[in-house]
Amino acid sequence: MKIGDRVEVVAIPDALPEDMGTRTLLTRCLGRHFPIVDLKGDLVELEVGEVVEESSYMHSIWIERDYVRRV
Repeated sequence: MKIGDRVEVVAIPDALPEDMGTRTLLTRCLGRHFPIVDLKGDLVELEVGEVVEESSYMHSIWIERDYVRRV
């Protein structure tokens, strides 16, 4: 995977904090496609603001590569 690739969020981690709506945000991302905006080790950064009806760049998540697949 590289920056710019589009990926689908196919799963979310079981152990997630509920602070600031982390689980809710990730659940809304399930099955959706996003471009990778950054990479750090096993993590990819996705801008996901659209799932809460905001501009994509307003919210981002870092998620392990195991939970996404390239589309």
